[in-house]
Amino acid sequence: MTDNDHTARYEAFFSLHHHLPRQSPGSDATTRWMLARTGLLPRRPRVLDLGCGPGRAALLLAAEAGAEVTAVDTHQPFLDELRASAEARGLGDRIRTVHADMGRLSGPGTPDLADASFDLVWAEGSAYIIGFDTALRDWKRLLAPGGSLVVSHCVWTTDTPSDEARAFWDQDGPMLPVSAQTARAVAAGYHVLGVRVQPESDWDEYYVPLAEKVAATDPSAPGMAWALASTREELAMRRDHGTEYGYAAYVLRPADPRWTTRPETAADIDAVHAVNAAAFPTPDEARLVDALRTDPQAWLPGLSYVARETGGTGDIAAYALLTRCRVGDAPALALAPVATAPDRRLQGAGQAVVRAVLDAARLRGESLVLVLGHPDYYPRFGFVPASRFGIRAGFEVPDEAMMALVLDDSAPVPTGTIQYPAAFGI
Repeated sequence: MTDNDHTARYEAFFSLHHHLPRQSPGSDATTRWMLARTGLLPRRPRVLDLGCGPGRAALLLAAEAGAEVTAVDTHQPFLDELRASAEARGLGDRIRTVHADMGRLSGPGTPDLADASFDLVWAEGSAYIIGFDTALRDWKRLLAPGGSLVVSHCVWTTDTPSDEARAFWDQDGPMLPVSAQTARAVAAGYHVLGVRVQPESDWDEYYVPLAEKVAATDPSAPGMAWALASTREELAMRRDHGTEYGYAAYVLRPADPRWTTRPETAADIDAVHAVNAAAFPTPDEARLVDALRTDPQAWLPGLSYVARETGGTGDIAAYALLTRCRVGDAPALALAPVATAPDRRLQGAGQAVVRAVLDAARLRGESLVLVLGHPDYYPRFGFVPASRFGIRAGFEVPDEAMMALVLDDSAPVPTGTIQYPAAFGI
């Protein structure tokens, strides 16, 4: 293929996608879901939208989150569409467009975006261009403290994809299931704030307008016959094998580098007891942990976590435990206790260890976590009143203090009364 042929195909492909509402599966509802999982944001959050296309997400973030958006794309006509849409909606002062390659964001001839300069780095449907792992590695430096990386990426939704689907989707490297891709994010130094396989309606928002455009496009322009054929192949793949793969939305936050978290070891048991005894007015919580260790129906190896100061003396600064409970007849997890050494309070150690143990639960395939705790503290991890799901405690407790976190919203959330391990005495 000559350079001219390649250029013609490139231009034809993008021409086919001009003036479509989206360039990948998605919806305003999914964008709002991801935005909600990022937590508390500044009044005017700084957002970097990478591979923004015509800017559907950028426009929503500017309008609904009050964001100042830097929108980056390699295709200038998409940026022109975004600029026109922003001006028409009165958002021109909140959206800056940058013609650049998302894979080259520093150095000569690039935007040279500064480290720690964005509250959100956003990439709906575009991270595949440089690869999920590369995006996790290269974009982390751009996040301000407390900032989040938001990406969507194609994933297998079956353990046994067909040869036809594998041949199509693995051309640029093996595609992964959600669990493996989530594990990659944790291994890359992120906490997971939310993961969702996007609904089929998100594909319709992309493919229905695209199919209509394909049907109405003249194939005679240079490169257009190839663009139409490759797009029809993709549409047919979705029609015939759409149950085998999907798009997953990830909301990620870099782990706090001040704290190192890990599962407890046998050598930690005495120190864990001491931290719990010091953190609470009575020794009851410390004794609870010791009792839960002896209950094989409650204790789950690998879900008792400690945090230590990175590069510090090695003393345990904070602790968090998840044990098996039930809602009705369905398995769930109870988060209790969470303890921080008195001299380490208000330094982030408690948050670090809670996020780490929740990540571990997610990677185990757990779907629901319950906590009885302070309603001003636990919502930062995504907990909401359990009553929203029809879950209740078997004793009197303020509604706002009994909370639930759904780790996997593809599974039905059970309803009923929480049954704690016997060691809780309730």
